[in-house]
Amino acid sequence: MMADKKEIIKLLSSMADLMEFNGENKFKVAAYRNGANILRRLEDDIDELIKTKSLGNIKGIGKGLQSVIYEFAETGKSSDYEKLLATVPSGIEELFMVRGLGAKKIKTLYDELGITNIGELEYACKENRLALLKGFGKATQDKIISEIEKLKIYSKYVLLNHADEKYKEISELLSNLKTVINFEATGELRRSLEIIASLEVVVHCSDKKKFELELKKLTDFEEDKEKIILKNDYPIPLILYSTLTENDYNTKLFETTGSKEFLQKLKYDSEKHTGKTEDEIFKSLNLNFVIPEMREEQYFSIKKKKLKKNSNLTFGQFKGLLHFHTTNSDGRDTLEKMITEAKELGFEYAAVCDHSKSAFYANGLTEERVLQQKEEIRKVSEKLNFPVFQGIESDILSDGSLDYSDDFLNNFDFVVASVHSRFNLNEEEMTKRIIKAVENEHTNLLGHPTGRLLLSREPYKIDLHKVIDACAANNTAIEINANPRRLDLDWRLIYYAREKGCYFSINPDAHSIEDILYTKYGIMVARKGGIQPEEVINCFDVEQFKNYIRK
Repeated sequence: MMADKKEIIKLLSSMADLMEFNGENKFKVAAYRNGANILRRLEDDIDELIKTKSLGNIKGIGKGLQSVIYEFAETGKSSDYEKLLATVPSGIEELFMVRGLGAKKIKTLYDELGITNIGELEYACKENRLALLKGFGKATQDKIISEIEKLKIYSKYVLLNHADEKYKEISELLSNLKTVINFEATGELRRSLEIIASLEVVVHCSDKKKFELELKKLTDFEEDKEKIILKNDYPIPLILYSTLTENDYNTKLFETTGSKEFLQKLKYDSEKHTGKTEDEIFKSLNLNFVIPEMREEQYFSIKKKKLKKNSNLTFGQFKGLLHFHTTNSDGRDTLEKMITEAKELGFEYAAVCDHSKSAFYANGLTEERVLQQKEEIRKVSEKLNFPVFQGIESDILSDGSLDYSDDFLNNFDFVVASVHSRFNLNEEEMTKRIIKAVENEHTNLLGHPTGRLLLSREPYKIDLHKVIDACAANNTAIEINANPRRLDLDWRLIYYAREKGCYFSINPDAHSIEDILYTKYGIMVARKGGIQPEEVINCFDVEQFKNYIRK
């Protein structure tokens, strides 16, 4: 079994939290917390270290930690963690999900107010009990209420990639039914929304009653008017619409794909606007076919006709793999492995962008290590006969400068400027900070512009219209970070950026060879904004890319 470095770090951190809650020896707590930090900065291939049982060679990873890591890597579980979990009140672990609450504060809440879960915590806040508790106060109480509200909202959605994976399961289920002629995802998944509140599928079957009988043998469900709602513990509703004719199937797809606002703006009438296909339905509305991803209310606010053109962007058009990480910073795979995979996937060139020196938490590259990497890039490029550009994901410091000197930045072919710290600046300060980085002559790309982590962290305060204007003025491309937790730039701002003439770079921000395929989700989001291949620098051939990065 391949070890997941992030999951191991999370396990060790959770164990440290629970130990601290229990009041265990502070040196033992520190050992687990320190172990997590050591692995976070680890340059070596953790899979190889686990496979060869060589973790003992790393200073700070003692026998106790080794035992936990080896067991987790082999089984996906930890008996020590399970035992630890059994020693704390049920529900306590979920309190660590509330941002701003650490082990000490949670222990105080338990000791003083008997709080063991988020529900009890929320009730105590509403009763004003935290405001009166020593070490908390009203400001902390208000912050906790706000964080709980976010968690409640987040719990009603799943990320796009998770919905996509669940749809694959449903597809497998439906493919085994003899009565099923055809089926397709509809609603939010077909529109490629970044977070999904319900997963819907339209099914064309030969006989509805027989279809339901077949389905009943494989899974439980309940009927609600024209819907079949699958019963399981998935966080969002799983809904099937069964249809008997191809005409009904296409009509149902049309009616369930577009957002409610989109259909209202169309003034769609199911009696009046008919057709055997979706294309024919659009024609009955005196409109050209609109791809599913673009069927949002925003479509109608576009003034320029060329911006309304359907996006035909596909993975096959991508030539450059830009912005990915290797074992030189916090990636899981070596540069050679990443480039080998890129080549196999059909890319024609790549720009490695490991973290810069300020990103100590991600083993960022010092100037000396940047120069060492330059030689590694040359060797890998020659060995694999594949153009590799040396890039960097340079941290934008609080004053807007990048974290290498201007002279040293000349060493890089491709500079991604990103914010990784000081998220709490006010809108004016953050906007000014990022615009200064965008205006830096070395900056080729603004990375994940809002810093959001979907269903986890809100975007920082920023005037994105001003930032986009600056990107357009300075020929700095804007990233659509394809990691499903980011999908940042938000698709709702793509039309504005396109109108201003910006270029885009759609990047997986890959930390392993598997992550490269995240590119798919970035493309799905880009299509929502109508992006054309000529607007995406990843679609440039190697000579066009060279010309672009000369800025």
